[in-house]
Amino acid sequence: MIVVSGANEGDALSFAADLSMDDIYELTEGTACSKLALHCDATGAFLIAPDTELGPPGASVHVDSLLTFMAQNAPVTEVLILVQTDAQGHAEDVFALPLAPLAPKTEYQLVGIDRTEAVHKLAQIASVSFTRSTQITLGSGRQMPIEDLHPGDEVLTRDDGVQPIRWIGQSTLRAVGEFAPIRITAGTLNNTRDLVVSPDHRLLIYQRTDRLGAGRPEVLVKARHLVNGTTVTVDQGGFVDYFQLLFDTHQIIYAEGIAAESMLLDGRTAALLPPDLRTADGEPHHRSDMTRLEVQEEVLKRADAAEILRRASLR
Repeated sequence: MIVVSGANEGDALSFAADLSMDDIYELTEGTACSKLALHCDATGAFLIAPDTELGPPGASVHVDSLLTFMAQNAPVTEVLILVQTDAQGHAEDVFALPLAPLAPKTEYQLVGIDRTEAVHKLAQIASVSFTRSTQITLGSGRQMPIEDLHPGDEVLTRDDGVQPIRWIGQSTLRAVGEFAPIRITAGTLNNTRDLVVSPDHRLLIYQRTDRLGAGRPEVLVKARHLVNGTTVTVDQGGFVDYFQLLFDTHQIIYAEGIAAESMLLDGRTAALLPPDLRTADGEPHHRSDMTRLEVQEEVLKRADAAEILRRASLR
């Protein structure tokens, strides 16, 4: 994005200290999105991950600010600003993560610069979430809508039997861009009702036969990687109520009959929690070794990926 009118005319979008309120920006024609992959180190600092398309792997990234833009005849748009820094903490590159699609040849006026909310907003993106009315299987076998659950309620987990809920988070967000949920329609993965989750929510599929060619029976797949426009779709528009379920350890639970992960507490998601739940002796309460089960997007780049997984899970 380039300033087309205002104090910084001609300058590209930058970090908060270099910005001026009310400057008007336009998205450069032909601008394409690229993948910036991040991970957290043991201290909770953000680093560029090896599978990135932007920036050198291992470089430090600072979550700088959350910007708010207003456009004529369009909803307010938020953009996260991430800054790549060198060993001395000096800025080397600036990345913009729009939280809703930006259109070329459209004027966006900068109306808000927030340096305190950015980490929280990134945590909302990173945290896996279920939507209102999702039926969660309890320890008794009964199913209950997620909005009716409370901390202490006992939920059936795949690996550790019945476990009490430690914390429940809730937020209402515009269902656009990175916050638009994924709908897995009834029957797609042998679910009895539609399951609607956040885009990066990982589902656990047990393959009785390895039809996917993953080389192992158990696979974790992100909901967004199953989108095919028919049985798995993106619910764009309006607002969505998201709920997060945290246990003492990262768990696989059952939502609409599908095995799905609970919230993983790490450096990306900790900002959502009350301070007393974020750490224990300086370390996150729990980490996960489930990453080894995750199937990369390239393996799922086929319109029938969801159907392959459904068939693979059957006897």
